[in-house]
Amino acid sequence: MAHTRFSQITGRDMGRIDDKFASLKAGGKPAFVTYVMAGDPTYEQSLEVVKGLPAAGVDIIELGLPFTDPMADGPTIQLAGQRALAAGMTLKKTLQLAAAFRETDTTTPIVLMGYYNPIYNHGVAAFLDDAKAAGIDGLIVVDLPPEEDSELCIPAQKAGLNFIRLATPTTDAARLPKVLQNTSGFLYYVSITGITGAAEANAAAVAPEVARIKAATDIPVCVGFGIKTPASAQAMGRVADGVVVGSAIVALLGDGKSAGDVLSFVKDLADGVHCA
Repeated sequence: MAHTRFSQITGRDMGRIDDKFASLKAGGKPAFVTYVMAGDPTYEQSLEVVKGLPAAGVDIIELGLPFTDPMADGPTIQLAGQRALAAGMTLKKTLQLAAAFRETDTTTPIVLMGYYNPIYNHGVAAFLDDAKAAGIDGLIVVDLPPEEDSELCIPAQKAGLNFIRLATPTTDAARLPKVLQNTSGFLYYVSITGITGAAEANAAAVAPEVARIKAATDIPVCVGFGIKTPASAQAMGRVADGVVVGSAIVALLGDGKSAGDVLSFVKDLADGVHCA
């Protein structure tokens, strides 16, 4: 049986995410992607960390949108969201933070990651306009399956935003084409089943899964969940187009570490990824 390959969506200009992957590929390096919750523990501290990420070696920033019911997230990310919400963080302030970052950095891609409810309440058309104006490049909305693409995915693509989908170890050959259908920017492969911040990822186990996905698409495949050390980040960078680290970074903020300490840890991870 012939396999269908899904190429990246065309018909629009190359965005910052596409440019970043093209540049890294030319240099033979995987991408290092980090997740931080917007407004955790405060707007000011969060902005300081986000502004410091590129110099610490981060290629793409995933900016978490705080939400009251983060069903796909583990305790570490849930607590980060609670801290951010308690500090008064909102969707509007999250976009303000992105815009503040853009005042001094016009090249590092930002992916907004969260849930559909705040976007729906804001109004999809208004949200897409505001997100573009703030300098957002892509979206990961974990509770919108491909069957709901008309809600946000397709309008986002038309607005010039990448819509990044998650695949998991349970995404089988029958489901994968549906997941890839309207995905652009990159595919986020969840290395382990379950919630964020759980078990340690295993690069040897992930490698054949990444290969299986790459046989079906031209879109870069980034691996996240369970990557907590420079060694595990380096190992994953050898088998994927990018490595995503979130909970390990967020946990430091939860422990009250300074922006400097957090960014030092991020740099160690980045060095591991880029040496892959």
